[in-house]
Amino acid sequence: MVRSLLFSTLYPSAARPLHGLFVETRLRELLRRGGVESRVVAPVPWFGSTNPRFGEYARMAATPRHEVRHGIEVHHPRFVRVPKLGMSSAPFLLALGARATLARLRDQGFDFDLIDAHYYYPDGVAAAMLALWFNRPLVVTARGTDVNLIPQYRIPRLLIRWAVHRAQASIGVSAALVERLRSLGASDERLHVMRNGVDLERFRMLDRGVTRTELGLQGEPLVLTVGNLHQHKGQRLVVRALHALRQRHPQARLVVVGDGPDRVALEALVAELGLGEAVRLVGAVPNTELARWYSAADVMVLASEREGWPNVLLEAMACGTPVVASRVGGVPEIVQRPECGRMVAERTPPQFAQAIEEVLGQSPPRHAVRAYAEAFSWDRTSAQQLQLFQWLAQGAAGVEMA
Repeated sequence: MVRSLLFSTLYPSAARPLHGLFVETRLRELLRRGGVESRVVAPVPWFGSTNPRFGEYARMAATPRHEVRHGIEVHHPRFVRVPKLGMSSAPFLLALGARATLARLRDQGFDFDLIDAHYYYPDGVAAAMLALWFNRPLVVTARGTDVNLIPQYRIPRLLIRWAVHRAQASIGVSAALVERLRSLGASDERLHVMRNGVDLERFRMLDRGVTRTELGLQGEPLVLTVGNLHQHKGQRLVVRALHALRQRHPQARLVVVGDGPDRVALEALVAELGLGEAVRLVGAVPNTELARWYSAADVMVLASEREGWPNVLLEAMACGTPVVASRVGGVPEIVQRPECGRMVAERTPPQFAQAIEEVLGQSPPRHAVRAYAEAFSWDRTSAQQLQLFQWLAQGAAGVEMA
């Protein structure tokens, strides 16, 4: 039995149940396969008040120090985040904040065989420090911005390169991310592609008419976009694409699922374009409820500027809904056949409107879209991960860790 310690600031809690859900999902799928025992250390920035007026900071403060989620023991030690110096100092403060928790787990009997870290900066760099202190092998999973964007800053880039050399294995959730890791100095023998799968039980086809009635959705065609409301996610592009689409489909509607700092700008754009009744911003939706929204839509659009491996595309397909997405990151590895959707090379409203039009015109059978998604189950990734963990736990990496 391999004992792994998952380390990442990206992990859900009772106070933030949607935060880093994709990391928890991969761990749950691995544990379901058997052969691994795990504990989670998911540090949280310290904040002094749980007053709701502080928003996300208050939710951080409300995070329990210890909890059990889906039978998995999760620890949330606090670390200090320094304003202005945060990016450069974060890995060091993160490692120091978590060190006592790792030592306590070890001393209480969970003498972990390896550290399984997620997100290369600051989490992976901090994990490399902890692996050095505790003399344990390290595997780090890159997920997108951590290796696509953050390395443009000099100090983080140097620290990421150091961690890449320290890690006995680096995982990319797409082949594109593995290429980025290679450019940061990772050697081929330590690189692994392990794509995220999709939960085919949670994300399933539901009756389109019934779900639209239940959700109070009107108009046709119905376009959906799902994701945090940030400018780089491209929801403004989707709103403008809807405006163009309505020249030929005057009853077209858009549903925006998600919340974030770009909400005010989106609301202003909707008003400016006179789309008040055509666009519905529903806010964040629990992961357990997303299948209804996917099933209700005619097409799901993701207009991101950058992505690692966007799970929302596979989730939509598993519900029988075709997709339109920017040709970025791991998207070409997901959208490989015409029945599952289209990719857009040039991120402009006309291009997205045209791609949506093409998908609507093709009207692929929902069961064919679902069948395509079924090839992306978690089985292969969990098997690869278990094999890697067993290899590292047995000391087969052939790398001195002291």
